[in-house]
Parts: sequence; C-alpha cells; structure tokens
Amino acid sequence: MKFFAFTLVFAALILCSCQHGKTNQTGDSASQTEMQDSASASPSASKITADMAFEGVNNYCHKEYDWSAAKDNPDIMSLTMGEETDSAYQVVFRSYTGAFVHFYVNKTSGKTRMVEKVPSLNVEEEAGTINLFDYLENH
Repeated sequence: MKFFAFTLVFAALILCSCQHGKTNQTGDSASQTEMQDSASASPSASKITADMAFEGVNNYCHKEYDWSAAKDNPDIMSLTMGEETDSAYQVVFRSYTGAFVHFYVNKTSGKTRMVEKVPSLNVEEEAGTINLFDYLENH
C-alpha cells in the first residue's frame, strides 16, 4: 500500500512540474513531418546551428523551470544535446524529478516541438511548441 501511495504522489509531482512549462499546446500529436516542414520558415530565420539550438533551449529552460532544487546538487538537472537529423536538433532537459523534456528544433524555421517523457512511469506526451528565436539573444 505504501508503494502505491508513493507512486501516486511521485506521479502527481512529476505531472505538476511538467505542466508548468507548457506553451502553445496543440491538442494533437504534432508529427515529425511538421517539424521537418521548412516552408514555414521565419523571415528572419537563418540556418539554425547546434549552438543556437542549445542556447535557445537553455534560455527557455532557465526561464520556465525552477532550478533551485539543483542549487546544492547541479547534477540532478541538466541540458544535453541529443540526436541530430537532417532537419532537426534534439536537446534534452532532465528535471530533478526524473522527467525528461525532449526539444526538437527545426534547423530552418526555429519551431521547436516539446515532448515530455517520464521513463519510470512509461509516460510520454506532447507538451507544445515554442519559437526558438524568442529565446535567442543577439540572433
């Protein structure tokens, strides 16, 4: 019974912390095709570099997520580059809760799709989109 109660509380904490950063929720599962569509490129968009993708997602995460839990132990929260395709960069945010947010940054348009994953609960859900250019300084 304690295990069930603990799991329920843990799931509630994760879902509450993940809900905080939602932006532009589409309500449907945005397809990879949408991320690869370069026809909707921003007029100011130049080719997005890996450094730009990391910088923009880093700025977003520091604005939207509470990093105070990592003050004394910075290893419990992180941001790393993931896989790269011909059309998108993946940047992965790891929360102190054990949840991951995968950011898929379109290399042409800067449109960034977010997917929240909680491996311990086998949960994965679309979390909305952001425009990377809104989080880049000097670009």
